[in-house]
Formats: sequence, structure tokens, C-alpha cells
Amino acid sequence: MKKLLTILATLTLAVLALAGCGGQDAASKTIKVGATPVPHAEILETIKPLLEKEGYKLEVVEFTDYVQPNIALNDKELDANFFQHLPYLDNFIAEHKEMKLANAGGIHIEPMGVYSRKIKKLDELSDGASVAIPNDPTNGGRSLLLLEKAGLLKLKEGSGTNPTVHDVAENKKNLKFQEVEAAQVPRTLDDVDAAVINTNYAIQANLVPTKDALFMEDSTSPYVNIIAVRAGDEKRPEIQALMKALKSEEVKKFIDEKYKGAIIPAF
Repeated sequence: MKKLLTILATLTLAVLALAGCGGQDAASKTIKVGATPVPHAEILETIKPLLEKEGYKLEVVEFTDYVQPNIALNDKELDANFFQHLPYLDNFIAEHKEMKLANAGGIHIEPMGVYSRKIKKLDELSDGASVAIPNDPTNGGRSLLLLEKAGLLKLKEGSGTNPTVHDVAENKKNLKFQEVEAAQVPRTLDDVDAAVINTNYAIQANLVPTKDALFMEDSTSPYVNIIAVRAGDEKRPEIQALMKALKSEEVKKFIDEKYKGAIIPAF
């Protein structure tokens, strides 16, 4: 009898130990990803069932700016983030050398566009018209390159991919630039003659890029939105599972059907 009780006690302890390990394992299989609400968080929501099939729980943490998601990732509050393109990440790392972040792969392109509530065509811009652009180096430079492509200005040769308003060599319409935080640019539409807006913020402002933009980047844009991780984490099983789900046919179909060309899959 004592022997039987000893065996039962041993089995009970083993079961409890396994249960404890299972609980720790389940916790370790949660993938925490920071994202801006549109379209990044929306896209992430679509892959939750795919990741569940692989044994992972996806937790999406929403941010409304372009700085905190990288800080949170570096501080190990997140496993990855999804909100930025590679030129922005490269510039961020150059300015914050203590942060060791890396690109785990590209997911989609959000073409930047020029919008207005005062004109219907860009050639209607009057002399001295005011134009709002993002104030961060990469998106500010990107907006100036877009305005150059639209024929509204010319930049100095060799100004690179991050030109500033000081690199404008020719400005026939004497455009006056108002540099504003990217998330706030849509709010300037009632006060300026035109604004260059990132697609995610345009969508949040109930603008339809393919209908409302007066001029847009095309699919050749180098500004592919990526998944960022801490350097060295690219091969972690959780990150590999995340990337596999994000590059699935389900996600491609979701992007095509929901955003109707305003966002373009990059895989």
C-alpha cells in the first residue's frame, strides 16, 4: 500500500511538473508585435488564426507615432514591430546607434500621396501655395522627391534619398513648406493648399488614396514596409512563423481586397 501511495505521489508530481512546463512554454509562444493601427494592426489581426495553427498567440500593441515602437522593441517590450520602411529604420539606427535593430523582411508598400481640399489638380496650385510635409528626415525627404516627380520642384543634384527643404534648387511656384509630424499632416488639410501624406495616416483620416490623391508613388517605390526585430532575432522560430504568416496568400488577398490598390503587397 505504501509503495502504491509512493508511486501515485511520484506520478502526481510529474504531472504537476509537466503542467508547469506547459504553462511556461505557452507563455514563451506569445509573439508581441507593435504596430500603427492602419494598415499594420489590421493586417496582423488577419494572421492570428494562421499563427494559432502553428502554436503561437499573437498580441498586437498599437502605437500612434513613429518613435516609441522602436524604443519598445529595443527595450525588449516587443518581439517585433510593423510600421516603418527600411530607409526610416536605417536613419533611426544612424541617429540611435545604441539600438541594435534589424530588418526581418518586407511586407507591403504604402504609396505616399499629395492631397488637397482646395484644388482638384496640382497645376492649380497658386504662386506661394502652402504645402504640408512630414518633418522626419526620411518621410520629409520622400515627400520632396514625390513633389519633384510631380514636376512641382527640382532638387539639387546629389541630394540623395533624404533631401531637405534646403535642397530645393528650383521652386517656380514658390511653394511654402510646413513641416509637421507625419501623423498630424492630415489635420493640416483645411489650413494648407496641399499636403503630402503617408498612406496609413491618409486611410485613418478617411481619405481613399486611389481616389483622393492628386498624385501618388507607384509600385516602384523603394519604401517597402518591413518587420523590424532586434539584431540577431531574425532566425528565432517565433519571428520565422510571423514572417511566414505575413507572406501568405491569405494576407495578399486581404490587402488586395481591403485596400484596393492603396496598399500593394511586396512579396
